[in-house]
Amino acid sequence: MAEKMLQFTHVQRAMPAKRDPDARTHDFDEIYSEFSLKAAGAQAARCSQCGVPFCQQGCPLSNNIPDWLKLAAEGRLEEAWQVSTATNNMPEICGRICPQDRLCEGICTIEQSGHGTVTIGSVEKFITDTAWEEGWVKPITPPRERAQSAGIIGAGPGGLAAAEQLRRKGYQVTVYDAYDRGGGLMVYGIPGFKLEKPIVARRIKHLEDSGVTFKFNTRIGPDMSLQDVRKAHDTVLIATGVYQAKDLKCPGVGSTGVLAALDFLTASNRKSFGDAVPAYDDGTLNAEGKRVVVIGGGDTAMDCVRTAVRQGAKSVTCLYRRDRANMPGSQREVANAEEESVVFEWLASPEAILDTKAGKAKAVRAARMKLGEPDASGRQSPVKTGDTVDIKADMVIKALGFDPEDLPELFGEPALTVNRWGAVRVDYATMETSLSGVYAAGDIVRGASLVVWAIKDGRDAAEAMHRAMKSAEKASKVAAE
Repeated sequence: MAEKMLQFTHVQRAMPAKRDPDARTHDFDEIYSEFSLKAAGAQAARCSQCGVPFCQQGCPLSNNIPDWLKLAAEGRLEEAWQVSTATNNMPEICGRICPQDRLCEGICTIEQSGHGTVTIGSVEKFITDTAWEEGWVKPITPPRERAQSAGIIGAGPGGLAAAEQLRRKGYQVTVYDAYDRGGGLMVYGIPGFKLEKPIVARRIKHLEDSGVTFKFNTRIGPDMSLQDVRKAHDTVLIATGVYQAKDLKCPGVGSTGVLAALDFLTASNRKSFGDAVPAYDDGTLNAEGKRVVVIGGGDTAMDCVRTAVRQGAKSVTCLYRRDRANMPGSQREVANAEEESVVFEWLASPEAILDTKAGKAKAVRAARMKLGEPDASGRQSPVKTGDTVDIKADMVIKALGFDPEDLPELFGEPALTVNRWGAVRVDYATMETSLSGVYAAGDIVRGASLVVWAIKDGRDAAEAMHRAMKSAEKASKVAAE
Protein backbone atom coordinates (compact mmCIF):
# COMPACT_ATOMS: atom_id res chain seq x y z
CA MET A 1 0.00 0.00 0.00
CA ALA A 2 3.05 2.27 -0.20
CA GLU A 3 1.57 3.91 -3.29
CA LYS A 4 -0.87 5.69 -0.99
CA MET A 5 1.92 7.85 0.39
CA LEU A 6 4.05 10.63 -1.18
CA GLN A 7 0.94 12.46 -2.39
CA PHE A 8 2.27 15.91 -1.52
CA THR A 9 3.12 16.74 -5.13
CA HIS A 10 -0.53 16.86 -6.19
CA VAL A 11 -2.59 16.95 -2.96
CA GLN A 12 -2.56 20.39 -1.40
CA ARG A 13 -2.13 20.91 2.31
CA ALA A 14 -5.48 21.49 4.01
CA MET A 15 -6.67 22.06 7.55
CA PRO A 16 -10.14 21.06 8.74
CA ALA A 17 -12.73 23.72 7.96
CA LYS A 18 -12.55 26.71 10.29
CA ARG A 19 -15.68 28.43 11.52
CA ASP A 20 -16.32 31.95 10.29
CA PRO A 21 -15.02 34.60 12.73
CA ASP A 22 -18.42 36.31 12.95
CA ALA A 23 -19.95 33.05 14.15
CA ARG A 24 -17.22 31.68 16.36
CA THR A 25 -16.63 34.85 18.41
CA HIS A 26 -20.05 34.50 20.03
CA ASP A 27 -19.27 31.22 21.80
CA PHE A 28 -16.41 29.24 23.31
CA ASP A 29 -16.71 26.18 21.07
CA GLU A 30 -13.65 24.91 19.21
CA ILE A 31 -13.14 26.75 15.94
CA TYR A 32 -12.00 23.82 13.77
CA SER A 33 -14.38 21.14 12.54
CA GLU A 34 -13.46 17.45 12.40
CA PHE A 35 -11.74 15.91 9.39
CA SER A 36 -13.80 13.38 7.47
CA LEU A 37 -12.23 9.92 7.10
CA LYS A 38 -11.51 10.67 3.46
CA ALA A 39 -9.96 14.08 4.17
CA ALA A 40 -7.82 12.75 7.04
CA GLY A 41 -6.56 9.92 4.87
CA ALA A 42 -5.75 12.27 1.99
CA GLN A 43 -3.80 14.62 4.25
CA ALA A 44 -1.96 11.76 5.96
CA ALA A 45 -1.03 10.40 2.53
CA ARG A 46 0.92 13.60 1.80
CA CYS A 47 3.66 12.33 4.16
CA SER A 48 6.90 11.67 2.29
CA GLN A 49 7.91 8.83 4.66
CA CYS A 50 11.40 10.36 4.66
CA GLY A 51 14.35 8.30 5.84
CA VAL A 52 15.12 10.74 8.64
CA PRO A 53 11.76 11.71 10.22
CA PHE A 54 12.45 15.26 11.37
CA CYS A 55 8.84 15.53 12.57
CA GLN A 56 9.58 12.82 15.13
CA GLN A 57 12.74 14.61 16.23
CA GLY A 58 10.77 17.83 16.63
CA CYS A 59 8.26 16.16 18.95
CA PRO A 60 9.22 16.17 22.67
CA LEU A 61 7.58 12.74 22.98
CA SER A 62 9.36 11.36 19.87
CA ASN A 63 5.96 10.26 18.57
CA ASN A 64 6.19 7.75 15.73
CA ILE A 65 4.46 10.16 13.38
CA PRO A 66 5.33 8.66 9.96
CA ASP A 67 3.99 5.23 10.95
CA TRP A 68 0.63 6.42 12.23
CA LEU A 69 0.26 8.76 9.25
CA LYS A 70 0.79 5.79 6.92
CA LEU A 71 -1.74 3.69 8.83
CA ALA A 72 -4.26 6.55 8.74
CA ALA A 73 -3.72 6.96 5.00
CA GLU A 74 -4.54 3.27 4.58
CA GLY A 75 -7.69 3.59 6.67
CA ARG A 76 -6.25 1.45 9.49
CA LEU A 77 -7.31 3.91 12.18
CA GLU A 78 -7.35 1.59 15.18
CA GLU A 79 -3.76 0.57 14.45
CA ALA A 80 -2.85 4.21 13.91
CA TRP A 81 -4.34 5.04 17.31
CA GLN A 82 -2.42 2.21 18.96
CA VAL A 83 0.86 3.54 17.55
CA SER A 84 -0.02 7.11 18.52
CA THR A 85 -1.08 6.32 22.08
CA ALA A 86 1.98 4.14 22.69
CA THR A 87 4.10 7.26 23.20
CA ASN A 88 1.48 9.88 24.11
CA ASN A 89 -1.06 9.70 26.94
CA MET A 90 -3.22 12.48 25.50
CA PRO A 91 -2.90 12.64 21.70
CA GLU A 92 -6.34 14.20 21.23
CA ILE A 93 -5.27 17.05 23.54
CA CYS A 94 -1.85 17.54 21.97
CA GLY A 95 -3.49 17.48 18.54
CA ARG A 96 -5.57 20.46 19.64
CA ILE A 97 -3.17 22.64 21.63
CA CYS A 98 0.40 21.74 20.71
CA PRO A 99 2.07 24.52 18.69
CA GLN A 100 2.73 22.18 15.78
CA ASP A 101 3.98 25.11 13.70
CA ARG A 102 6.92 25.34 16.14
CA LEU A 103 7.40 21.59 16.61
CA CYS A 104 6.64 18.63 14.31
CA GLU A 105 5.03 20.53 11.44
CA GLY A 106 7.57 23.31 11.58
CA ILE A 107 10.41 20.98 10.56
CA CYS A 108 8.44 18.63 8.29
CA THR A 109 10.60 17.75 5.28
CA ILE A 110 8.02 18.67 2.67
CA GLU A 111 7.41 21.99 4.46
CA GLN A 112 11.08 22.77 3.96
CA SER A 113 10.79 21.83 0.26
CA GLY A 114 7.97 24.32 -0.24
CA HIS A 115 5.04 21.92 -0.58
CA GLY A 116 3.41 22.76 2.74
CA THR A 117 3.67 20.65 5.88
CA VAL A 118 1.56 17.60 6.60
CA THR A 119 -1.26 18.64 8.95
CA ILE A 120 0.05 16.33 11.67
CA GLY A 121 -1.88 17.81 14.59
CA SER A 122 -5.27 17.65 12.91
CA VAL A 123 -4.76 14.04 11.81
CA GLU A 124 -3.60 13.14 15.33
CA LYS A 125 -6.74 14.70 16.79
CA PHE A 126 -8.95 12.87 14.25
CA ILE A 127 -7.39 9.48 15.00
CA THR A 128 -7.90 9.70 18.76
CA ASP A 129 -11.34 11.31 18.61
CA THR A 130 -12.33 8.38 16.41
CA ALA A 131 -10.86 5.95 18.97
CA TRP A 132 -13.09 7.41 21.70
CA GLU A 133 -16.15 7.40 19.45
CA GLU A 134 -15.59 3.79 18.40
CA GLY A 135 -14.97 2.56 21.95
CA TRP A 136 -11.37 1.52 21.39
CA VAL A 137 -10.23 3.37 24.53
CA LYS A 138 -10.78 0.91 27.40
CA PRO A 139 -10.10 1.22 31.13
CA ILE A 140 -6.62 0.09 32.10
CA THR A 141 -6.32 -3.51 33.27
CA PRO A 142 -2.79 -4.10 34.61
CA PRO A 143 -1.22 -7.54 34.13
CA ARG A 144 -1.04 -7.77 37.93
CA GLU A 145 -1.90 -5.58 40.89
CA ARG A 146 1.00 -4.36 43.03
CA ALA A 147 0.76 -3.48 46.71
CA GLN A 148 3.02 -0.45 46.34
CA SER A 149 1.48 2.95 45.82
CA ALA A 150 2.37 6.34 44.37
CA GLY A 151 1.12 9.73 45.47
CA ILE A 152 0.98 12.38 42.74
CA ILE A 153 0.64 16.05 43.65
CA GLY A 154 -1.07 17.83 40.78
CA ALA A 155 -3.71 16.69 38.27
CA GLY A 156 -2.28 18.58 35.30
CA PRO A 157 -0.82 16.90 32.21
CA GLY A 158 2.41 15.80 33.90
CA GLY A 159 0.64 14.26 36.88
CA LEU A 160 -2.03 12.59 34.72
CA ALA A 161 0.55 11.09 32.36
CA ALA A 162 2.51 9.67 35.30
CA ALA A 163 -0.66 8.33 36.90
CA GLU A 164 -1.58 6.44 33.75
CA GLN A 165 1.90 5.00 33.26
CA LEU A 166 2.12 3.80 36.86
CA ARG A 167 -1.39 2.38 36.81
CA ARG A 168 -0.55 0.40 33.67
CA LYS A 169 2.19 -1.29 35.69
CA GLY A 170 -0.28 -2.18 38.44
CA TYR A 171 0.63 0.39 41.10
CA GLN A 172 -2.01 1.94 43.35
CA VAL A 173 -2.15 5.63 42.43
CA THR A 174 -3.65 8.58 44.27
CA VAL A 175 -3.66 12.06 42.71
CA TYR A 176 -3.99 15.11 44.97
CA ASP A 177 -5.04 18.45 43.51
CA ALA A 178 -5.87 21.86 44.96
CA TYR A 179 -8.64 22.46 42.43
CA ASP A 180 -12.13 20.97 42.41
CA ARG A 181 -11.57 19.37 38.97
CA GLY A 182 -8.70 17.53 37.33
CA GLY A 183 -6.76 18.89 34.39
CA GLY A 184 -4.91 21.87 35.85
CA LEU A 185 -4.35 24.65 33.34
CA MET A 186 -5.91 22.48 30.60
CA VAL A 187 -9.21 23.10 32.40
CA TYR A 188 -8.81 26.51 34.02
CA GLY A 189 -6.15 28.21 31.89
CA ILE A 190 -6.89 27.16 28.31
CA PRO A 191 -10.17 28.45 26.82
CA GLY A 192 -12.78 26.15 25.32
CA PHE A 193 -12.28 27.46 21.80
CA LYS A 194 -8.89 25.70 21.85
CA LEU A 195 -9.77 22.76 24.08
CA GLU A 196 -13.36 21.97 24.99
CA LYS A 197 -13.60 20.88 28.61
CA PRO A 198 -15.40 17.54 28.07
CA ILE A 199 -12.25 16.37 26.25
CA VAL A 200 -10.25 16.75 29.49
CA ALA A 201 -13.06 15.40 31.70
CA ARG A 202 -13.14 12.28 29.53
CA ARG A 203 -9.48 11.62 30.33
CA ILE A 204 -10.05 12.08 34.06
CA LYS A 205 -12.97 9.64 34.01
CA HIS A 206 -10.86 7.15 32.04
CA LEU A 207 -8.25 7.20 34.81
CA GLU A 208 -10.92 6.91 37.51
CA ASP A 209 -12.42 3.93 35.68
CA SER A 210 -8.90 2.50 35.54
CA GLY A 211 -8.52 2.59 39.32
CA VAL A 212 -6.76 5.91 39.90
CA THR A 213 -8.02 7.72 43.00
CA PHE A 214 -8.42 11.51 42.86
CA LYS A 215 -8.52 13.72 45.95
CA PHE A 216 -9.58 17.20 44.83
CA ASN A 217 -9.71 20.38 46.94
CA THR A 218 -6.59 19.12 48.71
CA ARG A 219 -3.75 21.60 49.04
CA ILE A 220 -0.44 20.10 50.04
CA GLY A 221 0.88 22.32 52.79
CA PRO A 222 -2.30 23.98 54.10
CA ASP A 223 -4.52 20.85 54.08
CA MET A 224 -2.09 17.95 54.12
CA SER A 225 1.65 17.99 54.68
CA LEU A 226 4.14 16.60 52.22
CA GLN A 227 5.37 14.35 55.02
CA ASP A 228 1.87 12.88 55.30
CA VAL A 229 1.84 12.18 51.55
CA ARG A 230 5.26 10.54 51.77
CA LYS A 231 4.15 8.35 54.68
CA ALA A 232 1.03 7.24 52.79
CA HIS A 233 2.90 6.15 49.67
CA ASP A 234 6.03 4.34 48.57
CA THR A 235 6.92 7.15 46.19
CA VAL A 236 5.73 10.68 45.46
CA LEU A 237 5.65 12.89 42.36
CA ILE A 238 5.43 16.69 42.53
CA ALA A 239 3.66 17.94 39.40
CA THR A 240 2.07 21.12 40.68
CA GLY A 241 2.75 23.29 37.66
CA VAL A 242 3.47 27.02 38.01
CA TYR A 243 0.69 29.49 38.74
CA GLN A 244 2.33 32.58 40.22
CA ALA A 245 1.96 35.40 37.70
CA LYS A 246 5.00 37.44 36.72
CA ASP A 247 4.24 41.04 37.56
CA LEU A 248 4.48 44.18 35.49
CA LYS A 249 6.93 46.71 36.91
CA CYS A 250 5.74 50.17 36.01
CA PRO A 251 3.77 53.04 37.56
CA GLY A 252 0.04 52.51 37.88
CA VAL A 253 0.19 48.72 37.98
CA GLY A 254 -2.00 48.74 41.09
CA SER A 255 -4.84 50.60 39.37
CA THR A 256 -8.32 49.11 39.33
CA GLY A 257 -8.81 47.11 36.16
CA VAL A 258 -5.25 45.73 35.99
CA LEU A 259 -5.54 41.94 36.15
CA ALA A 260 -3.43 38.80 36.11
CA ALA A 261 -4.07 36.63 33.04
CA LEU A 262 -4.84 33.46 34.98
CA ASP A 263 -7.44 35.20 37.16
CA PHE A 264 -9.17 36.41 34.00
CA LEU A 265 -9.03 33.04 32.22
CA THR A 266 -10.01 31.00 35.27
CA ALA A 267 -13.11 33.15 35.83
CA SER A 268 -14.15 32.68 32.21
CA ASN A 269 -13.61 28.93 32.29
CA ARG A 270 -15.49 28.58 35.58
CA LYS A 271 -18.45 30.40 34.03
CA SER A 272 -18.43 27.84 31.23
CA PHE A 273 -18.91 25.13 33.87
CA GLY A 274 -21.81 27.04 35.40
CA ASP A 275 -19.86 27.84 38.58
CA ALA A 276 -20.71 30.90 40.66
CA VAL A 277 -18.08 33.56 39.92
CA PRO A 278 -19.01 36.79 41.74
CA ALA A 279 -15.98 38.70 40.39
CA TYR A 280 -17.14 37.91 36.86
CA ASP A 281 -20.76 38.80 37.52
CA ASP A 282 -19.86 42.17 39.05
CA GLY A 283 -17.73 43.03 36.01
CA THR A 284 -14.30 42.83 37.66
CA LEU A 285 -13.18 39.83 35.58
CA ASN A 286 -15.53 40.39 32.65
CA ALA A 287 -14.40 42.23 29.50
CA GLU A 288 -17.89 43.02 28.22
CA GLY A 289 -18.11 46.57 26.84
CA LYS A 290 -14.53 47.39 27.84
CA ARG A 291 -11.45 48.52 25.98
CA VAL A 292 -9.00 45.72 26.74
CA VAL A 293 -5.21 45.79 26.44
CA VAL A 294 -3.34 42.52 26.90
CA ILE A 295 0.39 42.79 27.60
CA GLY A 296 2.48 39.83 26.41
CA GLY A 297 3.31 37.78 23.36
CA GLY A 298 2.89 34.14 24.37
CA ASP A 299 0.06 31.65 24.03
CA THR A 300 -1.52 32.90 27.29
CA ALA A 301 -1.76 36.39 25.79
CA MET A 302 -3.51 34.91 22.75
CA ASP A 303 -5.92 33.07 25.05
CA CYS A 304 -6.70 36.35 26.81
CA VAL A 305 -7.30 38.47 23.71
CA ARG A 306 -9.54 35.86 22.12
CA THR A 307 -11.47 35.34 25.37
CA ALA A 308 -12.02 39.11 25.70
CA VAL A 309 -13.44 39.21 22.17
CA ARG A 310 -15.94 36.47 23.06
CA GLN A 311 -16.98 38.26 26.24
CA GLY A 312 -18.03 41.24 24.13
CA ALA A 313 -15.13 43.66 24.66
CA LYS A 314 -15.48 47.03 22.93
CA SER A 315 -11.93 46.70 21.58
CA VAL A 316 -9.00 44.34 22.17
CA THR A 317 -5.35 45.24 21.69
CA CYS A 318 -2.28 43.07 22.23
CA LEU A 319 0.86 44.94 23.25
CA TYR A 320 4.18 43.21 22.54
CA ARG A 321 7.68 44.63 22.78
CA ARG A 322 9.14 42.70 19.84
CA ASP A 323 7.83 42.18 16.31
CA ARG A 324 5.56 39.45 14.99
CA ALA A 325 8.42 37.22 13.80
CA ASN A 326 9.84 37.17 17.34
CA MET A 327 6.64 36.35 19.18
CA PRO A 328 7.01 33.26 21.39
CA GLY A 329 3.37 32.26 20.89
CA SER A 330 1.93 30.22 18.04
CA GLN A 331 1.72 32.09 14.75
CA ARG A 332 -1.46 30.15 14.03
CA GLU A 333 -3.01 31.65 17.15
CA VAL A 334 -1.91 35.15 16.12
CA ALA A 335 -3.65 34.66 12.77
CA ASN A 336 -6.81 33.42 14.50
CA ALA A 337 -6.78 36.48 16.78
CA GLU A 338 -6.34 38.84 13.82
CA GLU A 339 -9.33 37.23 12.09
CA GLU A 340 -11.31 37.95 15.26
CA SER A 341 -10.48 41.69 15.07
CA VAL A 342 -7.72 41.81 17.69
CA VAL A 343 -5.34 44.72 17.05
CA PHE A 344 -1.61 44.08 17.56
CA GLU A 345 0.72 46.84 18.64
CA TRP A 346 4.13 45.43 17.73
CA LEU A 347 7.36 46.88 19.12
CA ALA A 348 5.58 48.54 22.02
CA SER A 349 6.54 48.11 25.67
CA PRO A 350 4.40 49.34 28.61
CA GLU A 351 5.88 52.27 30.54
CA ALA A 352 2.93 53.17 32.75
CA ILE A 353 -0.73 52.48 33.42
CA LEU A 354 -2.54 55.80 33.33
CA ASP A 355 -5.51 56.06 35.66
CA THR A 356 -8.35 58.35 36.63
CA LYS A 357 -8.58 60.32 39.86
CA ALA A 358 -10.60 57.41 41.22
CA GLY A 359 -7.69 55.06 40.52
CA LYS A 360 -9.24 53.22 37.58
CA ALA A 361 -7.12 52.32 34.57
CA LYS A 362 -7.83 54.50 31.54
CA ALA A 363 -4.85 53.90 29.23
CA VAL A 364 -1.51 52.16 28.79
CA ARG A 365 1.44 54.37 27.90
CA ALA A 366 3.80 52.33 25.74
CA ALA A 367 7.31 53.10 24.55
CA ARG A 368 7.93 52.49 20.88
CA MET A 369 10.74 49.99 20.38
CA LYS A 370 13.14 48.80 17.71
CA LEU A 371 15.11 45.57 17.60
CA GLY A 372 18.77 45.92 18.45
CA GLU A 373 21.53 43.39 19.00
CA PRO A 374 20.73 39.80 19.97
CA ASP A 375 20.54 39.03 23.70
CA ALA A 376 22.04 35.99 25.47
CA SER A 377 19.31 33.75 24.02
CA GLY A 378 20.07 34.87 20.47
CA ARG A 379 16.92 36.95 20.10
CA GLN A 380 17.19 40.59 19.16
CA SER A 381 16.81 42.83 22.19
CA PRO A 382 14.14 45.55 22.04
CA VAL A 383 15.49 49.09 22.40
CA LYS A 384 13.45 52.27 23.03
CA THR A 385 13.18 54.72 20.14
CA GLY A 386 12.18 57.66 22.33
CA ASP A 387 8.58 57.78 21.10
CA THR A 388 5.52 56.77 23.12
CA VAL A 389 1.88 56.02 22.43
CA ASP A 390 -1.15 56.01 24.76
CA ILE A 391 -3.63 53.18 24.19
CA LYS A 392 -7.03 53.59 25.85
CA ALA A 393 -7.89 50.79 28.23
CA ASP A 394 -10.53 50.05 30.86
CA MET A 395 -9.04 46.61 31.50
CA VAL A 396 -5.33 45.73 31.34
CA ILE A 397 -4.37 42.06 31.45
CA LYS A 398 -0.83 41.01 32.38
CA ALA A 399 0.11 37.92 30.38
CA LEU A 400 3.82 37.92 31.12
CA GLY A 401 4.30 34.31 32.11
CA PHE A 402 4.36 32.37 35.36
CA ASP A 403 6.81 31.64 38.17
CA PRO A 404 6.80 28.72 40.63
CA GLU A 405 5.36 29.15 44.09
CA ASP A 406 7.82 28.82 46.99
CA LEU A 407 7.29 25.08 47.41
CA PRO A 408 9.85 24.51 50.21
CA GLU A 409 7.95 27.05 52.32
CA LEU A 410 4.48 26.00 51.16
CA PHE A 411 5.22 22.31 51.78
CA GLY A 412 7.20 22.99 54.96
CA GLU A 413 10.15 21.11 53.44
CA PRO A 414 13.31 23.26 53.49
CA ALA A 415 15.31 20.24 52.29
CA LEU A 416 13.47 20.38 48.95
CA THR A 417 15.99 22.29 46.83
CA VAL A 418 15.04 24.70 44.06
CA ASN A 419 17.02 26.69 41.51
CA ARG A 420 17.37 30.47 41.45
CA TRP A 421 14.02 30.79 39.64
CA GLY A 422 12.23 28.69 42.24
CA ALA A 423 11.83 25.58 40.06
CA VAL A 424 12.41 22.23 41.77
CA ARG A 425 15.85 20.77 41.14
CA VAL A 426 15.93 17.19 39.88
CA ASP A 427 18.47 14.67 38.70
CA TYR A 428 17.38 14.57 35.05
CA ALA A 429 18.49 10.94 34.74
CA THR A 430 15.83 9.94 37.27
CA MET A 431 13.67 13.08 37.82
CA GLU A 432 14.30 12.57 41.56
CA THR A 433 14.45 15.64 43.78
CA SER A 434 16.73 16.28 46.75
CA LEU A 435 14.23 14.29 48.85
CA SER A 436 14.69 10.53 48.57
CA GLY A 437 11.75 8.88 46.83
CA VAL A 438 10.24 12.21 45.80
CA TYR A 439 10.24 13.05 42.10
CA ALA A 440 9.12 16.09 40.11
CA ALA A 441 7.90 16.69 36.58
CA GLY A 442 6.51 19.34 34.26
CA ASP A 443 6.45 23.10 34.69
CA ILE A 444 7.54 22.96 38.33
CA VAL A 445 10.86 21.61 37.03
CA ARG A 446 11.35 23.35 33.68
CA GLY A 447 9.31 26.53 34.21
CA ALA A 448 6.17 27.48 32.30
CA SER A 449 6.20 25.33 29.18
CA LEU A 450 4.04 23.17 26.92
CA VAL A 451 1.59 20.40 27.74
CA VAL A 452 3.60 17.99 25.59
CA TRP A 453 6.76 18.59 27.65
CA ALA A 454 4.81 17.99 30.87
CA ILE A 455 3.56 14.68 29.46
CA LYS A 456 7.12 13.66 28.59
CA ASP A 457 8.37 14.56 32.06
CA GLY A 458 5.50 12.68 33.68
CA ARG A 459 6.25 9.57 31.64
CA ASP A 460 9.97 9.78 32.42
CA ALA A 461 9.32 10.27 36.13
CA ALA A 462 6.87 7.36 36.21
CA GLU A 463 9.46 5.06 34.66
CA ALA A 464 12.05 6.09 37.26
CA MET A 465 9.52 5.63 40.07
CA HIS A 466 8.71 2.17 38.72
CA ARG A 467 12.39 1.20 38.68
CA ALA A 468 12.84 2.39 42.25
CA MET A 469 9.75 0.58 43.57
CA LYS A 470 10.62 -2.58 41.67
CA SER A 471 14.12 -2.50 43.16
CA ALA A 472 12.71 -1.94 46.66
CA GLU A 473 10.27 -4.83 46.17
CA LYS A 474 13.07 -7.12 45.12
CA ALA A 475 15.25 -6.08 48.06
CA SER A 476 12.33 -6.70 50.43
CA LYS A 477 11.85 -10.23 49.08
CA VAL A 478 15.56 -10.99 49.43
CA ALA A 479 15.55 -9.72 53.01
CA ALA A 480 12.51 -11.85 53.81
CA GLU A 481 14.26 -14.96 52.54
